[in-house]
Amino acid sequence: MVTWCIVLFALGCFAMLDSFYNYGQIYRSINSTLFMLVSLALLYRITKLKKSGRTEGYIERIRNLESRIEAMQHEAPKSTAPKA
Repeated sequence: MVTWCIVLFALGCFAMLDSFYNYGQIYRSINSTLFMLVSLALLYRITKLKKSGRTEGYIERIRNLESRIEAMQHEAPKSTAPKA
């Protein structure tokens, strides 16, 4: 993620240098295309990480609930045993 941000920062620096030194039309079209592709990749990565984080949260919650159910099942036979 940091790599993507560094690439976007570098492209921004190059765009600023282009506005000062006027590198040419070809550079501007390449730079804008790279900006678009890198930002799209960054958006995709953020979306994917968010989705996987949510899934990991659900998996952890299911494990917690399963352990609580298992603990309750072990306690249940002791408390329902008939008294003599």
